[in-house]
Amino acid sequence: MKKTGVMLTFVLGVLLVIPGFLPGALADSYIQNLGDGAVNWTKGVIQGKGIGAPPEKFYGKPNARPMAIRAAKIVALRNILETVNGIRVDSNTVVKDFAVQSDTIRSQVEGMVRGAREINVEYLSDGTVEVVMEISMYGDFSRVLLPQAILAFPMETPGAAPGSAAPSSAVLTGLVVDARGLGVRPAMAPKILDESGQEVYGSAFVSREFAVQQGMSGYAKELDSARKNQRVTANPLVVKGLRVEGPGQCDIVISNTDAVRLRNSSADLSFLEKCRVMIVVD
Repeated sequence: MKKTGVMLTFVLGVLLVIPGFLPGALADSYIQNLGDGAVNWTKGVIQGKGIGAPPEKFYGKPNARPMAIRAAKIVALRNILETVNGIRVDSNTVVKDFAVQSDTIRSQVEGMVRGAREINVEYLSDGTVEVVMEISMYGDFSRVLLPQAILAFPMETPGAAPGSAAPSSAVLTGLVVDARGLGVRPAMAPKILDESGQEVYGSAFVSREFAVQQGMSGYAKELDSARKNQRVTANPLVVKGLRVEGPGQCDIVISNTDAVRLRNSSADLSFLEKCRVMIVVD
């Protein structure tokens, strides 16, 4: 019994030092570690962790702990900003590229990071404090950083080509792309292409309102979790990715047959416009 307790304590200790760790998140969330921060692409949050200590002369005094918390928060916010700058917007661009090109975007991003919320505080035995803070990838963050090509009202989705297969009689409620084994990297605005390079899903297909509210796609590590995700609801179309495209390895190629199935379905349905897309990655 004693050995079991020691092992449990050790496991919990290891989990608590994983960047971006949230209890219950590892089983079904895709978490990308970037430096000293993490992006939970399933839940749409960006986290940073900081450890702070008071100045030595304040050790043992009443204001030591508040000073340590303040120092830890500063480190956590810095780590969130560094993580944000490394996030891929699309296959060609990371957030840092936008920040370099535009002082306005840089100041907006920095302002959002300063508004991060505290989600966990740990008081360590040596007097230091560990703070985890996070910001959402949705709302203002997406509004500022999503490509301007995403319009308030998307272009009409192309219908099925002459001679293509008839639409399925079942009402589809979303799309799940199984991209495991392809080395896909997550992005805020990924594309799904057919084998000839024609876009099947991307910026032109979605409503900016939905993209801002929940992101263009969700990511998961398990196919079953993706199929059950509330983003794609009850009856998603599941397709297999064939390969990855683009310099950032964010865009996914699916078969022409699956592309036809998707186009036939989306001609009458709005699940692409509403960003009801999940991508399964390793």
